[in-house]
Amino acid sequence: MPNNSANESSELRLTPLHGLHGELGARLVPFAGWEMPLQYEGVIAEHTWCRTQCGLFDVSHMAVIELRGEDPAGALERVTPAGITTLAQGRQRYGLLVNESGGVVDDFMVTNWGTHLTMVANASRRDVVIGFLRSHIGNTELVERDDIALLAIQGPAAAEVMGSLTEPGSIEDMVFLDNRPLTVAGIEVLAARSGYTGEDGFELAVASDDADQVARTLLANPAVKPVGLGARDTLRLEAGLCLYGNDLTEDTSPVEADLVWSMPKRRREAADFLGADRITTELTTGPGRVRVGIQPEGRRPVRDGAKLSDVEGRPVGFVSSGGFGPTVDRPVAMGYVPPSLSKPGTGLVADVRGTDIACTVAELPFSPHRFHRG
Repeated sequence: MPNNSANESSELRLTPLHGLHGELGARLVPFAGWEMPLQYEGVIAEHTWCRTQCGLFDVSHMAVIELRGEDPAGALERVTPAGITTLAQGRQRYGLLVNESGGVVDDFMVTNWGTHLTMVANASRRDVVIGFLRSHIGNTELVERDDIALLAIQGPAAAEVMGSLTEPGSIEDMVFLDNRPLTVAGIEVLAARSGYTGEDGFELAVASDDADQVARTLLANPAVKPVGLGARDTLRLEAGLCLYGNDLTEDTSPVEADLVWSMPKRRREAADFLGADRITTELTTGPGRVRVGIQPEGRRPVRDGAKLSDVEGRPVGFVSSGGFGPTVDRPVAMGYVPPSLSKPGTGLVADVRGTDIACTVAELPFSPHRFHRG
């Protein structure tokens, strides 16, 4: 994480909750052009609280893009192998934008609101995604919603907390990836039962002017504490979820990333999306590398960028994400290796600053998903 100099800080964008972060004693750092909270109480404490109670995340730096026009779903399917035209109204889906060579431009969540689609893309890819969409689906109207803040409330207590602030019966039938308008403590929000921690939870889109009030109302519940980007990263890593720029890049294909599940059979067979030649070939003959879970031995974390060798010392791949998993109480990592070395239990060796760390290919996720599927 880069240092937060005065000059950098003056150029950074601020979320509507910036003042609240300061009140809560957050350590603020530059992230993707924004000044964001890295931690409040500490990464391990915040991680553990989210796994056992309920964490509140400010994710207002993410790019919110509305797609409008005659057929935004059909247009979007030109640049993603995800199933968009079959997405029911009020439902959300994970997808990947792919380029001409079959690499991942970004991963995103998309919701069908009936009159339009809403896409949430990564903050670090905002300008790239907007330019990419305009180049390839220019007949679709794109509206950047800079007037919206995004909050995520995650953890086993999330449903109870939300239930206490919404009308009776308004969330009980919501399952993972449902999305609907709600009133939270008298304020209108768009709520999705989703998140990127592996826990049950809700992601709330709220008018920027109302974000502070919603956040303070949620934090008034003793089960809720603020959580920063540090714990968000360890939570998603334990859950085996990809981070763009680490586990996904413009050179990485969905097949290599083990995200074939995000491409329904209809789309794979039609192969009518950008980059389909490479993806179809890899589906048929197999990719040259694949993302796997990695379990280092001992207590020393193996970070992203570490080179991987087989047990005989031959270079075979690299670690794409790595750190310490507080829930599982051990180092965890993900990386890319040849398919022949992807079977769980396969031995590997990671080079950590000149020291060899023995590792084993592991099943993902490290911490079981607890999404509410009904």
